Amino acid sequence: MMNFDGLDAGMGDYSPSLHGTLDAGLEPSMDPHLNPTLLQGVELDPEALAVTVPESVHLMEGMFSELHSAVSEVGIPVTATHFDLQEEMLWMGNHRGHATSFFGPTMGRHSSFQVHATDDIRHIQSLETGVLFLSKCNLRCHTRGGLVMFDYPMEDAADMHSLLMTDNNTLLMGGLQNYVIEVDLNTVQETQKFTVEVPGVAIMRQSSRFFFCGHTSGKVTLRDLRTFKMEHEFDAFSGSLSDFDVHGNLLAACGFSSRGLNGLACDRFLMVYDLRMMRAVTPLQVHVDPLFLRFIPTYTSRLAIISQTGQCQFCEPTGLANVADIFHVNTVGQLLMSFDVSSSKQALAFGDSGGCVHLWSDAPEVSFNDYSRETEFALPCLVDTLPQLDWNHDLLPLSLIPMPLTSTEPLLSDWPTALATPSPRRAPPVDPEILRTMKTVGFIGYAANPRTRPRNQVPYKIKDVELDYDNYNQVPESPIGRDEEPHLYMVPKKYRKVTIKYSKLGLEDFDFKHYNRTLFAGLEPHIPNAYCNCMIQVLYFLEPIRCLVQNHLCQKEFCLACELGFLFHMLDLSRGDPCQASNFLRAFRTIPEASALGLILADSDEQTGKARLGRLIQSWNRFILTQLHQETQEQEGPQAYRGASSSSLGSSGESIIGKLFGCEVENSSLCRCGKETVRSSLTLLFTMHYPEQNSQEKTVKEYDFCDILKRSICLEQSTQAWCENCEKYQPTVQTRNIRCLPDVLVINCEVNSAKEAEFWKVQAEYAFNKAKQKEAMEPAKPKEPPPMPTEWCLDGEDICSMEGFTFNTRAEDLRHVWIPLTLKMSISKGQGLEISSWPEGEELSAAEEAEGASLYDLVVTVPHILDARTGGNLVAHIKVGETYHQRKEGVTHQQWYLFNDFLIEPIDKAEAAQFDVSWKVPAILYYAKRNYHSKYDLRIKNPIDASVLLTEASLARKQRKSHATFIPLMVSEMPQAGDLVGLDAEFVTLNQEEAELRSDGTKSTIKPSQMSVARITCVRGQGPNEGVPFIDDYISTQEQVVDYLTQYSGIKPGDLDAKISSKHLTTLKSTYLKLRFLIDTGVRFVGHGLQKDFRVINLLVLKDQVIDTVYLFHLPRKRMISLRFLAWYFLDLNIQGETHDSIEDARTALQLYRKYLELSRGGGNDEVRKVLKGLYEKGRQLDWKVPDSDTGDGQGSPKSAAVFPSVMGL
Repeated sequence: MMNFDGLDAGMGDYSPSLHGTLDAGLEPSMDPHLNPTLLQGVELDPEALAVTVPESVHLMEGMFSELHSAVSEVGIPVTATHFDLQEEMLWMGNHRGHATSFFGPTMGRHSSFQVHATDDIRHIQSLETGVLFLSKCNLRCHTRGGLVMFDYPMEDAADMHSLLMTDNNTLLMGGLQNYVIEVDLNTVQETQKFTVEVPGVAIMRQSSRFFFCGHTSGKVTLRDLRTFKMEHEFDAFSGSLSDFDVHGNLLAACGFSSRGLNGLACDRFLMVYDLRMMRAVTPLQVHVDPLFLRFIPTYTSRLAIISQTGQCQFCEPTGLANVADIFHVNTVGQLLMSFDVSSSKQALAFGDSGGCVHLWSDAPEVSFNDYSRETEFALPCLVDTLPQLDWNHDLLPLSLIPMPLTSTEPLLSDWPTALATPSPRRAPPVDPEILRTMKTVGFIGYAANPRTRPRNQVPYKIKDVELDYDNYNQVPESPIGRDEEPHLYMVPKKYRKVTIKYSKLGLEDFDFKHYNRTLFAGLEPHIPNAYCNCMIQVLYFLEPIRCLVQNHLCQKEFCLACELGFLFHMLDLSRGDPCQASNFLRAFRTIPEASALGLILADSDEQTGKARLGRLIQSWNRFILTQLHQETQEQEGPQAYRGASSSSLGSSGESIIGKLFGCEVENSSLCRCGKETVRSSLTLLFTMHYPEQNSQEKTVKEYDFCDILKRSICLEQSTQAWCENCEKYQPTVQTRNIRCLPDVLVINCEVNSAKEAEFWKVQAEYAFNKAKQKEAMEPAKPKEPPPMPTEWCLDGEDICSMEGFTFNTRAEDLRHVWIPLTLKMSISKGQGLEISSWPEGEELSAAEEAEGASLYDLVVTVPHILDARTGGNLVAHIKVGETYHQRKEGVTHQQWYLFNDFLIEPIDKAEAAQFDVSWKVPAILYYAKRNYHSKYDLRIKNPIDASVLLTEASLARKQRKSHATFIPLMVSEMPQAGDLVGLDAEFVTLNQEEAELRSDGTKSTIKPSQMSVARITCVRGQGPNEGVPFIDDYISTQEQVVDYLTQYSGIKPGDLDAKISSKHLTTLKSTYLKLRFLIDTGVRFVGHGLQKDFRVINLLVLKDQVIDTVYLFHLPRKRMISLRFLAWYFLDLNIQGETHDSIEDARTALQLYRKYLELSRGGGNDEVRKVLKGLYEKGRQLDWKVPDSDTGDGQGSPKSAAVFPSVMGL
């Protein structure tokens, strides 16, 4: 059964030639204008060429007649036909799974390929980039030339029949089973599965109000566009449903009726339903046995009814059928199996059981689409098109005929590598005479000119030995462009710094899905100090920390644990869209310790790459663990925000951070007089210490990573220290030993200079050579088949071909690898700490576990990417655990991912341990004890309760109760799920945007302006106090405001200053908690332009909870309309006269939503569309400016002054 997308109800722009009728006297079974010999050779045509119409055939304008027919495979039924929606092409699929396309009205063959080996093609749907083919249990996408774009197999029990595109990237698939699948075409993954009644859905259509599902039981169900729940049901036929279609407010269906013992009989009555009244109108009797039907709307809503024997009748769905309106498709005795109508309504296509496709049209020069793009054709064979060479012509270039390279000799143009390698020239050394006589004042040197060279001339000597610069932090700049020669560009593309390209729409049209096809959320990089994004992701993917900070809530205004909890909640909710850490970084900038440690960067340092990011992120790692440890071990513990009883968790003074990372260490100091001092302390991470290299030794010795790690943990070093016994500073030997093993071992690599980088490089080479020798000595093993690809494998990327490397891995994968993937660690009284590498897949024996040994798996590596072009950046490799995949994907799986701000990509585990220090320098490693989760409570109990909405004191000293602009909610008014809340926010600017003018005069935004929320207003959306604000908070800010935007925000200098403000001033955290409580409760926010408001406030709100009047009163591909103009047009209100007021704006948005509901109830979508067209017409006339209210025409007089009478009491 063919699916045909719901037709546009407003199609009235087509030529009158589309609805002509036959004269009453014509023979209905045969079109007199069609050449009778047209199809006689179809069955006998072995080459499957298109049968062309002789010139003598002329089609009468306005009357459908056969234009062409073509055959793909003789005798194989055509099970699906489809007019391409983008190009002038007709597609067909047959019973043996073969697809063929024909170009234009002449039906020249374009492409032909096999889609499925055995199953028939049941549905075809064209996309922008390819064509979808649905068979019984498989969905395939091919390019129009036949290349496979993706293959989506379904379970064997599936019996799919139809698919429906709900938007550009989402489709529904239904069939004879008890579910309908929703698939995201970007990720080629199932996103939802809707349960339906047996025997399933055979046909699907869509309108602007409903999904329509046709069932083989004879019923048609109408389902909600968002939830797919059944809203209405029409019991159309007692036997079975054959086909149905929807147009405007009409639904027409054909089918079979039960005839007792005689089985099913084709019903000649079409059932027609009025979708406004949701009831049947008079059935329509037709003169053919209907198998297919389609609306072909022109000036009228015509129906085309087609029988299996080839009869085609046109009629009005509310009128009587005329016998004279019957055409006949000459199928040479075959039965019709499929049918489709072109989007232009000028062409019909019929597929029959003999393998033939018939193209009918009402005009010889038919166009399948109103606007089709140009079709690409296969390139002609070059051999047949080579030019003839005239050997007598002296100046004829022989290169006209390309010459293949047949010999093994190199070409003259193939230069050796030594000559082709770019060699940058360094400045020659300064003359020694100048250095000898130079006098330095400050940092400037002065010397007499020795006159050894002419003025302003510097000789360059290419063969001079280059100066030995210690330029470890600089990658040599390539003289070529960034993407022109990728093989000369050292840093792979996915590791390079990613930037957001801003358009005039801001971020709305930036394609984040291009960088992240997973359902995990990236983080945006354009905020100050966003260099720590990678470490925020590391903390999020440690399950105990994720749960700890989301359970934590305290009264401190700037608490990093609270802000991390809010951010992690957003990361949990996001389905692949990036989030911002703006509120977390704002709190981070206020912590004095962060500033003292130099962790807060100036904008210029971040952009120019002056910051030494490797050292910076290691200091940040130490700082954040210490800070979270202090914030979460405070005696009050995680508790409700105000006045609730203390929770038992964390109240003992021991923090989960201490349990997770903490390691009790014993520091011993031994003076040479024999006096020993021992102190105990808790350390949260360890720093790598590398052996000193003797200047005499030119080669670096070979070391095992486990030995270096053990030396670094059990550190022994000699320093000068005060000895109380000797009463002076003495050489002292300091040793450190650990008493217990942490659950997560955190290591700062301290590769901060060229010497340490060289050490890593040499050790990795030793390990690589050892692995190669081991592989050469071992006999070749039979190659194991690669694991089946999972849904994380993306288009064409062979990222899942190797699950990872163990000690049996090919040695080539161990290049640049020094660190093991698994460590075995134990502490014994006799031996002390022991560390060794361990084969990754193996477990410990019972005896080893009894001795206290533990296995540690590598779960995080954070490298510093050196890139002179961008100044470098930081990324993270994270082994994402099963619980995260279960929440996001619905499957249990472990997988390594690369996190590079908003770029997220699955990687192989070998890549996570590889460090080519010429561009990828190790900074931080995390090893986690195997199965360490089991000892932690991983439940999250939302600590935000209704107490956050209760009355609170203002920070402003001058605020009086008489100035109150809102009435807090009473306990009886607490919001419930689904309640309406009007919301508006006002902002101030902290940093102006950075932009550049291009040569053509257009503006390019490099960095957007940094906004901060200054006022948030929430008004009641229902009840006796509807329209009365219950939140009207001005947000105190400690950062410098560069622009109060008073004209647009209504905020004046001083309003946000606690010393002089007369407003109700609160902290951002206090107001944020109120909004989070409302979101968690499930209220629906009504406002104008809420997307930007929530973005600046740094909240993630599900689409179901947002009603944005910007989009309610908006037609596709038209401009967005201001709240002021909408209020004037629909409500006769004149708002935002001099400045904006968020209370007024929130109330107005609520009233506009009420108006929209009133319009929808009054006349449905058609009425709303009609009103919106009038709105846009009026806006164009007035140039979108609201007329002055004193013009005397009454346009500006607000007729809604009494809408919210209770507001007057404020």
